[in-house]
Amino acid sequence: MVGEDNISVRNRRSANSTAEGKDNVSRRLEGNWSFSKSSNGWVDVDHVVSRKRQLLAEAEHLKPAFMKGIDSHFKEFIDGLVSKSTLLESAPSALPATCSEKDSSETKDARAHSEHGKVFVSRKSLLDELFEVDHIRTIYHMFIAILILFILSTLVIDFIDEGRLVLEFDLLVYSFGKFSVVAPTWLCMFSSTLAVPYGLFCWWAQGYHNSSHKTVRSLFFQTFIVLFQLGLGLGPTCVAVAYGLPPASRFIVILEQVRMVMKAHSFIRENVPRILSTSPQKTNSVQVPRFSQYVYFLFAPTLIYRDEYPRTPTRRWSYVAISFAQVLGSLFYTYYIFMRLCIPTYRNYIREPINSRGLVLCIFNSILPGVLILFVSFFSFLHCWLNAFAEMLRFGDRMFYKDWWNSTSYANYYRTWNVVVHDWLYCYVYRDFLWFFGKKFKSAAMLFAFTVSATVHEYVLGVAFGFFYPVMFCLFMCFGMVFNFLINDQRKSSIWNVIMWTSLFLGHGIILCLYSQEWYARQYCPVKNPTFMDYLKPRSWTCPHKS
Repeated sequence: MVGEDNISVRNRRSANSTAEGKDNVSRRLEGNWSFSKSSNGWVDVDHVVSRKRQLLAEAEHLKPAFMKGIDSHFKEFIDGLVSKSTLLESAPSALPATCSEKDSSETKDARAHSEHGKVFVSRKSLLDELFEVDHIRTIYHMFIAILILFILSTLVIDFIDEGRLVLEFDLLVYSFGKFSVVAPTWLCMFSSTLAVPYGLFCWWAQGYHNSSHKTVRSLFFQTFIVLFQLGLGLGPTCVAVAYGLPPASRFIVILEQVRMVMKAHSFIRENVPRILSTSPQKTNSVQVPRFSQYVYFLFAPTLIYRDEYPRTPTRRWSYVAISFAQVLGSLFYTYYIFMRLCIPTYRNYIREPINSRGLVLCIFNSILPGVLILFVSFFSFLHCWLNAFAEMLRFGDRMFYKDWWNSTSYANYYRTWNVVVHDWLYCYVYRDFLWFFGKKFKSAAMLFAFTVSATVHEYVLGVAFGFFYPVMFCLFMCFGMVFNFLINDQRKSSIWNVIMWTSLFLGHGIILCLYSQEWYARQYCPVKNPTFMDYLKPRSWTCPHKS
């Protein structure tokens, strides 16, 4: 009630200020439009023009104050909604107090705070909202214009060199090759993830409370789940290496492998505490998730399991088609970035010896394509791909990312760049670490979450490229961790946003330069019968260069 009284007082004040503003404007209009007349009775045109210019100047002067007032009222309204929603969410927490102390103590250890995780709310993606503004959509049009110029330049140069239009996409065909191996591999991964975790969980849950050896039953369940996760983690990797899959095909297999491992862990992690907290005296049957709910979760664009998600009322198939078309366009965008900006730079790498000047030039020449790949990857996957699946499944919560481009700290950037992965790391790595070791070890929990994320990133790149070159891991763990603590959330000035963007550009230039050099070094300097250590040693440091 106090909040409502404050809002009503602010509304009365805003109404009074608005009324006073209208009176001031009307008085100004009456004074300004009292036209002066010449001696012959005609209106002085110069006087009217000057008055009009004066009114326009006053209007421009009042515009910032008016927009500031609108912004302040909007923020007050949003803050009121947030405070009310917080009260509603915190209200149910008082219900367990009516239970007996015995039930509450048993439930406390069983649930392990999993019910306090992410709350899904029906909302649109940020770019969908921003694209409704013409000024923001113009930036999207600029990127389309750049793609058109890439295509034209490629066609013109090929026509000059070959005397004909070359419409052969050899790089795409090579990168996504061996589809006959990729498809069965994905089908095996999906089938095992569909059957094994759900089947093992149902077997354990339905007989847990009636079992006389609960510890042994749980130990068997945990052992089989761990073995399944290990098999899912090793099997696709062995297939990718044994069949020599090209880079893009390897990315598909390994990223899907990581996604299914994370989803299986989330399903088990969210449902086991529910079974442990169920009292067998209150119900004779154990409520396990329906199989349809588990199948929906495997396809849903989230890594956090819930029995139900907010749903949209309808499906917009036109939106789905446009999203997949944008994914296809982004794929060709990446192709032309490599063809026009990357391959001409790195294919002559073997002819130039490595020195400090060449390395610096390589890094700075890689910044532009690295940044373009960053933008295209973000737009194609985090926006288009996830929104397409969300629309097909009527998945309501479309906040797959936040306004990471406005970040003034790396801590905020890590939280907002990829919300889907961040939620999983926060719930099942960071918070579980604190639950297990205590809330005093927040820095250690953050370091552990960084280590897990950096290791998985480096694992994906290592398997996809076919060599171990821990550039991503070193940048993530060394500079990323340092920046996370130095450039923290207390930095609010816009200069920190400039610093964040500068370091981000430089980091992507380093990643693209060093990984490209290592890739071409392994192409130009192959090793017959390579050992395991040959995959670990950087070839670009020892490859002999030819002049």
